Amino acid sequence: MVQSAAPDVDAYLAELPADRRDVLARLRELCRARLPGFTEAMAWGMPAYFRDGTPEIALASQKQYISFYLMRPDVRQAFTERLADQDMGKSCLRFRTPAAVDFPLLADLLDATSAPAPS
Repeated sequence: MVQSAAPDVDAYLAELPADRRDVLARLRELCRARLPGFTEAMAWGMPAYFRDGTPEIALASQKQYISFYLMRPDVRQAFTERLADQDMGKSCLRFRTPAAVDFPLLADLLDATSAPAPS
C-alpha cells in the first residue's frame, strides 16, 4: 500500500496485512500516548499527527517498508547520532520488516516532538 483512500485511521489499519496492522496499531498507540494535544487525522493517504494544524509525524505501510515520517528538522538534528545507522531519508525513517521497528527510538523521537519547537 502506498497511499490509502481510508477515511480514518481505523479503516486504514483494517486494510493492512495482520503483521503490519499489529505494528502500525502499536505505533498509533505510541503516538497517542506520547503526543498529547496533537490531532490524529488521515493526510496524504496515511495516519498523521498535527499540532495546531501543522503535521509533525506520519506513519505508513509502504510496499517495501514501514515508514515513520519525522517532520521537525530540529528533532532530526537532535537525534543525528541515533539516526546515523538507520535507513533514513530527508524526513522518513524506514523499517524493512515489522520486526525491525525500533520502538524505543520512536518513543524518544515522539517525546522530543511533543516538546514545543524552538522559536
